[in-house]
Formats: sequence, C-alpha cells, structure tokens
Amino acid sequence: MNGSTHSAENPLRVAVLISGGGTTLRNLIEKIAADQLWIKITMVVSSTAKAKGLQYATDADIPSTVVDWSTYDSTESFSTAVFDACRAAQADLIVMGGFLKHVLIPDDFENRVINIHPSLVPSFCGAGFYGAKVHQAALDYGVKVSGCTVHLVDNHYDHGPVVAQQSIPVLPDDDAAALAARVFEVECELYPHVLQAFAAGRVTIDGRKITMR
Repeated sequence: MNGSTHSAENPLRVAVLISGGGTTLRNLIEKIAADQLWIKITMVVSSTAKAKGLQYATDADIPSTVVDWSTYDSTESFSTAVFDACRAAQADLIVMGGFLKHVLIPDDFENRVINIHPSLVPSFCGAGFYGAKVHQAALDYGVKVSGCTVHLVDNHYDHGPVVAQQSIPVLPDDDAAALAARVFEVECELYPHVLQAFAAGRVTIDGRKITMR
C-alpha cells in the first residue's frame, strides 16, 4: 500500500467485512455519496446471513456475499474463503466494520487489512473485548479518557500496528451506552479520514511505525 495514489476518478477498491448491524458500512457509504472518500466498495462480506448490515449493501447496489463462519471447521478454512471473496472483488484494501470473527491474514494481504476498535489500544482490547464490554471495562477501571483506534490487522486480536487514534473524555455520568455512542461519533470521522489517507497515498508503513501525512 505504501505510495499507492488514487483519486475520485480512480478510487481505492475496498472490501468491507461485517458481522452485524453494519453501522460502519453505512457511514462509509454516506461519505462516498458525499464525495468525501476516494474509495469504491466492491464487495461486502458477512460472517452470517443474519447480519442486518447486508441490507445497506443491497440498498447501495454493492455486491455482497455470506461466508458463514459456522459452516467451516477451522479458522484457516474460514479465512481462506473470506480472502478468496476479497480477491475476486479485486480489493486493494480490506476494511473491517464490526467484523467479530478471527481471521488469519494471508501474505498477499499483509498491511492491507484495517480495523477500528472502540478504545485506545492497547487498553481494553483483545479477545472478548467488543461492543458494550469494551466501554464497561473502561468505566469499571475508572479511566478519564477513552476513544477509538484504527489499526492494521495481523493474526492476533487488536494487535496490529496503530494507524491513528482519537480520544474523548469519559464523563462522570457516563454509562456504557452513553460512552459507546460518543465513541462511535468519533469513529465515524476517524475511519473515513484514515481511509482517505490510504487512498491518497499519504500512509507510510515501516514495521510497527506508521506515518499518516
């Protein structure tokens, strides 16, 4: 991905992976429609046919497919099916949007898979930390700031190099739902900002050190 430059006329081809409601997918579709993102979503891959986010793909005339994790006997076979679908869609970059299943990153997609996590990694992340559990853990610990992290994906949960982070204050009367809502507001700005930087060729990757200009 280093140095790849795209434009509105030559957008970055993206596959979006989902497992649930698809709110991140909806946000990206809206940003593209507003001419704020030089990306084209060429495929939506869901880990379950029950994901409500598939409707957003249908409504936006985006091809979608279901790779049902429950029908695979190993992480390896599930991962192969997911990335085969992304290759078929000629995706330059894979964007996880509420994708809750573990995948193993093949060599040809190294540094080409990104995720957003609703905390300031490495706090409150890893296996089992998703959704309201993340925000409740932050509140239980008593932190004064939380936020979100965009990171590259490797073969471990929430472990890949950090691309960007955005913090928000934790308010005295926050519960998990209130904190989640405010973190999601900044997710909706940070994720497209990072994707636009990738599309514009403004991201340089050097091991775990990532520079976004």
